[in-house]
Amino acid sequence: MTAGADAQSTIFALSSGALPAAIAVVRVSGIAAAQALRQLTGRLPPARRAVSATLRDTSGEMLDRALVLWLPGPGTATGEDIAEFHLHGGRAVTAAVLAALSEIPGLRMAEAGEFTRRAFANGRLDLAQAEGLADLLAAETESQRRQAVRLAEGGLGRLVAEWQARLLALSARIEAALEFEEEEDDVPALTAVEQALLAGLADDLALALVQPPAERLKDGVRIVVAGPTNAGKSSLINALAGRDVAIASAVAGTTRDIIEVPVVLNGMPCLLIDSAGLRNAGGKLEQIGIARARAAIDAADLILWLGRPEDCPRPEQAILLRAKADIAAPQHEGLAISVVTGLGMAQLRGVLIERVKAMLPAAEAVALNARHRQLIAEAAAELNSATHQDPILIAEHLRNARIALDRITGRAGVEDMLDALFGRFCIGK
Repeated sequence: MTAGADAQSTIFALSSGALPAAIAVVRVSGIAAAQALRQLTGRLPPARRAVSATLRDTSGEMLDRALVLWLPGPGTATGEDIAEFHLHGGRAVTAAVLAALSEIPGLRMAEAGEFTRRAFANGRLDLAQAEGLADLLAAETESQRRQAVRLAEGGLGRLVAEWQARLLALSARIEAALEFEEEEDDVPALTAVEQALLAGLADDLALALVQPPAERLKDGVRIVVAGPTNAGKSSLINALAGRDVAIASAVAGTTRDIIEVPVVLNGMPCLLIDSAGLRNAGGKLEQIGIARARAAIDAADLILWLGRPEDCPRPEQAILLRAKADIAAPQHEGLAISVVTGLGMAQLRGVLIERVKAMLPAAEAVALNARHRQLIAEAAAELNSATHQDPILIAEHLRNARIALDRITGRAGVEDMLDALFGRFCIGK
């Protein structure tokens, strides 16, 4: 927990959106939540019932007429006693109520993400769910929202729990064999059944690791529009983006730098990248742009190539296009398009949607971020190392695999990254 914060104090904050608004929700969490209600309303309302009440400060001056709720722990969002004040959403009203709360002994303003951190500390959600909640707050596309909800609702936690159950059952078999044979000189190796269980679990972890990463959902699929000079790249970027974001000119070499344009295709995040035309001639400034274009192509998830097929640097990642099809005679194969007449544009969007969809995590899957993948890879490596060894060493590898999986949901060894995670949340979350 960050400096100045402690789990024993009672915290409060505005937990709703920006003011002014129709309603402002102020949340109080901790052992003094009931005291806050009594201080401002003069009574403690019935549990889990919205009650109308007049709020007054310590001098008796009326602050607002509001709905209040008393939510005793541990069955709350944070696992602690919670009080909520549903106010008229003006800035002055909210500021007055927050000021009145700050005068109550034992109460202080919450830090960023502190409500969620307390929920994690009190077992109301695991670390993967907290990450999903952070992703949900940042979601901008439908695919991002769906994956964030799946993570926040415990999708990864349930998957890890299933892996853990299988791992624990296997560990129990090994430990039992070791205990039974502890006085024997020759402890038996893995049975065929145990080898099959171990291999099956290792295969499932390996399968999870080859799924498309969560980062593509956050950052977008990188689509680079590339080809020779004056091929119509900037015009295509503008057409796909639906607005003029790149300078389109008949003069060769107009684009000198990388232009990145976030777009959403059928609810999926993408990053369109306009690049300098590839050619050997040109001045020093243009050559810098060409070098950046080649670097962008190397990092691309997908390439829209407006040029000859044999010149494409990464043909396996490319969709071959024949631009300016309304005025130019066919020079090579590829999908004929024209941003002027619209020829082939609907077909191109359809192809893009299918290719992008294949690069993103499946709708029913739980997307893994870099931290999840690293820990699953560690667990998989331990399982693979346990295949043909002494049972005592096998038991140790299985224990290490359990520790790695525990770190995914926050049951072990995650203190080093908690501040960074919960710092992503707003003050009232």
